[in-house]
Amino acid sequence: MTTTRRRGGAMSEVRRRRLRLEISREASRLFWRQGVEATSGDQIAEAVGLSTRTIWRHFRTKESCAEPIVARGVERGVTLLRAWPPHLSLEEHAAAERTGHVREAGADALADDDRLAMRLVVLGEREPALRTAWLMACDRIERELRPVIAERLGLAADDRRVRPHAAAAAAALRVHNEHVAVALLAGGDPLRRLDTPAHLARAVRTATGGAVGDAIARRPGHPPP
Repeated sequence: MTTTRRRGGAMSEVRRRRLRLEISREASRLFWRQGVEATSGDQIAEAVGLSTRTIWRHFRTKESCAEPIVARGVERGVTLLRAWPPHLSLEEHAAAERTGHVREAGADALADDDRLAMRLVVLGEREPALRTAWLMACDRIERELRPVIAERLGLAADDRRVRPHAAAAAAALRVHNEHVAVALLAGGDPLRRLDTPAHLARAVRTATGGAVGDAIARRPGHPPP
């Protein structure tokens, strides 16, 4: 019985996340087409096929509806860091990841959600409410990076020395993705932009003053993998 309840709870969370993402997609499309001020909660609800009350159960404001989509703007970088093997430098790992991205790219190298996220990141430059949603998403990313950075530094996740490096890495992700978003929406080639893991690796290493970037096994005192 305990297992059943746990599975039910997990499925409920999956459904909740899917619904939040669908709401975010429709809200983001409306924001891009007509601006934040001209978009109402009722319009978002109608676009998704839900009641307005349901929208407010999942999001605190109409602007916050953008957060799940704009978070896609940094998720690729977070995924890159989470999957970083201990025996590789960040640059080596990024090179391997780029090869995989090019292989899987296919005809359309930029998924719809990623394209929509980039639009909102750029739109946020003149829409303060969307800028806030973007910065909120980046703040969440910083928190998610703390255990990743802590492992690379050989420290506990709550060690006070970890947070500055996590903040610096998150800032590198943010600035990097803002730059990529502007370039792609200006007509840049998505396949060329798939080399951005290497750029991102350099940005993280520079932002953290070189503290994050080396293979763990190559540090003094660490055995080979």
